Amino acid sequence: MAAHGGALRRRLGLTDSVVIGLGSMVGAGIFAALAPAAGGAGSWLLLALGIAAVLAYCNAMSTARLAALYPVSGGTYVYGRERLGEFWGYLAGWGFIAGKTASCAAMALTVGNYAWPEQSRAVAVAAVVAITAVNYTGVQKSALATRVIVAVVLAVLIAVVGVGVFGNHSAAMPLPDRIGPRGVLEAAGLLFFAFAGYARIATLGEEVRDPARTIPRAIMIGLGLALAIYALVAVAALSALGSAGLAAGTDPLARVVSAAGAPELAPVVRVGAVLAATGSLLALILGVSRIVLAMARDRWLPGGLAAVHPRFGVPHRAELVVGAVVAVLAASFDLRAAIGFSSFTVLAYYLVANVSAGTLSDAEGRPARWVPIAGAAGCVAVGFCLPLVSVLAGLAVLAAGAAWYFVRKRAGTTE
Repeated sequence: MAAHGGALRRRLGLTDSVVIGLGSMVGAGIFAALAPAAGGAGSWLLLALGIAAVLAYCNAMSTARLAALYPVSGGTYVYGRERLGEFWGYLAGWGFIAGKTASCAAMALTVGNYAWPEQSRAVAVAAVVAITAVNYTGVQKSALATRVIVAVVLAVLIAVVGVGVFGNHSAAMPLPDRIGPRGVLEAAGLLFFAFAGYARIATLGEEVRDPARTIPRAIMIGLGLALAIYALVAVAALSALGSAGLAAGTDPLARVVSAAGAPELAPVVRVGAVLAATGSLLALILGVSRIVLAMARDRWLPGGLAAVHPRFGVPHRAELVVGAVVAVLAASFDLRAAIGFSSFTVLAYYLVANVSAGTLSDAEGRPARWVPIAGAAGCVAVGFCLPLVSVLAGLAVLAAGAAWYFVRKRAGTTE
């Protein structure tokens, strides 16, 4: 399909789709979210990981069925609009753009913190500029770059697991047993931040070949691989550092190899963290720009953002605007605040996805009845257990988006 008339080319197969999703999940989340999650869950970290995985599974199943039925760019923005009404689709898209833009800033800051701590913000902005340039020249090049990054990061994580599990465990110290259910759910919300990348596949629906078959398979393969990797890394980290040591580190995986008796591997782990954050940033900007494209097509955002480049076949204006906003946030945003805010708004996005999936009929490929119910309930429970500042900021942004919707609707009826 040519890229004329605003349509995107279908150029991604199963392998590239899995790699894009896996590149979003097995990225900086596992390097950044593990320590604060351990601080919330303590020795119950694996339980929190299990809760996050179940929630991700429900969201993935709901998203996969909807993506197969509506294989166009836009993700839950499209699903909510088609199943629940225009407002809910719009609110999901608004929440996704806000939350994932914050995620982009967090990933850029992670690149800066690991690569050059003294100049972390300057490095973060430079990373955003470079990734935007890669995405601008075509999604196939983005998929190729992500494939290389994922391979390197997986090799680093395998080394961390091997050293952490079989190395020296004398430094492991547990946190006091003062962890309650809220702490476990808060940790699950932080760990969900590292799982959420499977949505990148759905938001690329208009660029995937044979989407009814490819999208559900790619989502579940990517999610299963990410869960296995996270569980192994969590076991290795708890073995080498204990929950107390893990919670205290800003660079926990580098500390794992050092504490386990292989400090020479710490620089390699730091390089892996930079590559992981770069891979996540690449896929995140790719996904956010596609939601901007879909909302611009429907005139909820400026119509000029719906333009598709005649040569590269990408929404180039949307990508440039998203890159500019992320660069500004990376120059001024706080990393922890970015993660908490992103988790809350993205859970709101998946709440709409699960409710939308619950409206599907058997003929439309509805998932098992418990899946969207558990997914929706989990989004609410985990979301409101996140830090209060993140919850309030997320609610404020969603309320601002709702207000803009009604302003636009009123303006449209009076024109």
